[in-house]
Amino acid sequence: MSQVTIPSRAEIPVEHTWDTASIFPTPEAWDATFEAVVAQLPALQAFQGHIGDSPTRLADWLEMAQSLTLNVQRIGMYAFLEYSVDTSNQTAVARTGRAGTLSSQVQAATAFAEPEMMAIGFDKLFQWVASEPRLAIYQHYFERLQHNQAHVRSSEVEELLGQVNDAFQTASTIHGVLANTDLSIEPATTADNQSLEIVHGNMAALLSDVDRTVRRTAWENYADAHLAFKNTMAACISAGVKQDVFRARARRYRSSLEASLAPNKIPVEVFHNLVDTYRKHLPTWHRYWRVRRQALGLDKLYEYDIKAPLTQAKIDVPYQQAVDWIATGMQPLGEEYTSILRRGTLEERWVDIYPNKGKRAGAFSYGGPGTHPFVFMSYNDDLFSLSTLAHELGHSLHSYYSWQTQPQVYARYTLFAAEVASNFNQAMVRSHLLATQGSRDFQIGLIEEAMSNFHRYFFIMPTLARFELEIHERVERGQALNADALIQLMADLFAEGYGGEVELDVQRTGITWGEFSTHLYSNFYVFQYATGIAGAHALAEKILTGEAGAVDRYLSFLKAGGSLYPLDALKQAGVDLTTPEPVERTFAVLASLVERLEKLVGDGQN
Repeated sequence: MSQVTIPSRAEIPVEHTWDTASIFPTPEAWDATFEAVVAQLPALQAFQGHIGDSPTRLADWLEMAQSLTLNVQRIGMYAFLEYSVDTSNQTAVARTGRAGTLSSQVQAATAFAEPEMMAIGFDKLFQWVASEPRLAIYQHYFERLQHNQAHVRSSEVEELLGQVNDAFQTASTIHGVLANTDLSIEPATTADNQSLEIVHGNMAALLSDVDRTVRRTAWENYADAHLAFKNTMAACISAGVKQDVFRARARRYRSSLEASLAPNKIPVEVFHNLVDTYRKHLPTWHRYWRVRRQALGLDKLYEYDIKAPLTQAKIDVPYQQAVDWIATGMQPLGEEYTSILRRGTLEERWVDIYPNKGKRAGAFSYGGPGTHPFVFMSYNDDLFSLSTLAHELGHSLHSYYSWQTQPQVYARYTLFAAEVASNFNQAMVRSHLLATQGSRDFQIGLIEEAMSNFHRYFFIMPTLARFELEIHERVERGQALNADALIQLMADLFAEGYGGEVELDVQRTGITWGEFSTHLYSNFYVFQYATGIAGAHALAEKILTGEAGAVDRYLSFLKAGGSLYPLDALKQAGVDLTTPEPVERTFAVLASLVERLEKLVGDGQN
């Protein structure tokens, strides 16, 4: 049975929460650092117009800017983490707003730097790299700057672009407040009319409940709560897309898609390869819907049946068991990797584990140099939660190795690389469990988890990517966006994916975009979930089959951080995402899971 009531934040035992005191021991320490950064801003002016005076002056600037950036990141991190676990906490809301404003101030105050570096001339810059030891680490940074120089504007324009960042957070902030704080979601009900509270953190559990009435009412009520704000959310999405288009044009890109990918040397063909390959393999999804409908014994499969359990057995996975299975599944990477993972999850309070009232939707890993990773999730003692934990720990260990290995300038890897490490962990752990947990019910449950993960990353995300491309292109053509048009577009895209095998509710399916209050404000991030899972399975296959050097190459990828362009880092690890091959290979994995499930549920019916 799904959880009936959700505890308040104050009721969660401290050992189940993450350790934000490791960032700042007290709110007063946060305030002090905030004020120190504000006091440091006037000192930046002394560098303006003088960065190119000498290699020493440039090195001084870069060291000061890196130190300032590190403090700003920590300020924002602390505020965001406190807000995420309780969006009704007005102190955290105010602190998050202050952090966002400070970040924009710093961006505006440092905007002169890159135009001045380019004015030095790249031949001279690279001579300085060779002559000034403190500049040696910035070789790749200057190469990236050279690559993007056509899209870096004058100091005045860069300052203005920095100043608008705070205001440009408004649309996503409003959407997030609506989704995480102001929605009034009617409770789900059981077949015997028991009420079950709905919060973002327990939706996954409700949608996988054995009681079809629970699933239906949870899915309908969750969608209806978003539909009640459809016009406001549509206005937010419209503003967000217009901001993307504005930035792309301000930086002289041909499209928002190009503006998102070109800075990291990712051709737009990578996006289109993903979408084209996804559409080519939609029959695999159509087959899965049929298998699921038949296994459930339904005449019609509805969207709230997509995660319905296919066995009556409840696979209970407490948090400690999940950590043990994840660590064992990752053992091929070596003792160091698994010991870091265990220490973080069981001793150092990296993870904010369980649902509570006011906790925002989703899961993520966050942190930065000088902190440990922080994992946000809502653990529900099941295989789905185990998979989410494995995913976020993939991000966390990627971050940990990057921070430990790279200087601050390269400590953050790109979004394109991020989803490889997270999905890699899921692939490794799933392979381990499929090989060691032999009961039919466990195997079915594990494949259901796998299909749920593929559903999100290899079905939902490509669909959202197609949606995102279309709404950006509409704005780029000068067309307006409104709620009804967005709902119809979303529903049409899902209808193609369902292929007539799933009964479509146009309005409730069509509001899916409203349920993604962060992803669609990240300018073509969502497709990278799908390329990420493709790259992950390609790399996991190499390690699981014992390919010589595969483990060392993968660990080198984790340690590379942002010191290489993401496609180059992945090629060195052993996968080329400029071609459709990894996506094709991962669809083959998906098809094999469908075939295996078909046999398992068929055997149970004989």
